[in-house]
Amino acid sequence: MKEWFGAAGVCFNEKAEVLMVRSKNSAAWAVPSGGIENGESPEACCIREVKEETGYDVRIIQKLFLKETEIQGIKVTTHYFNVEKTGESAGIADPDQTIAEAAWKSLAVLDHLEHMYPEDLKTIQQAYERPGLKTRT
Repeated sequence: MKEWFGAAGVCFNEKAEVLMVRSKNSAAWAVPSGGIENGESPEACCIREVKEETGYDVRIIQKLFLKETEIQGIKVTTHYFNVEKTGESAGIADPDQTIAEAAWKSLAVLDHLEHMYPEDLKTIQQAYERPGLKTRT
């Protein structure tokens, strides 16, 4: 079976909003994520993908969990990290040209958004409620 390894960043701001992205030709939102490149650590992938897809430099606060699933016959392993932004967005610079927009979404509207990965809704909510979570930047 073919395998894919990736990383995702869950980032909250001081208003308790989570950073999300929407792909072109889609109404669904997701946390920034992407594939791990050869020789790249999951942490480095997370930092790179958040920067490419949102323009924000981030640093990793803690590992949240590992999601393992199967999508269309491919074994998918994604490392999720809680990250914090370290400045303002420089704008989307996605080399794959797949991201239409990045936006901060309040926890209150998450239930009403279309999600690329519906299972991530619970992950985002649990991450926000995690003890010791750093949300202020």
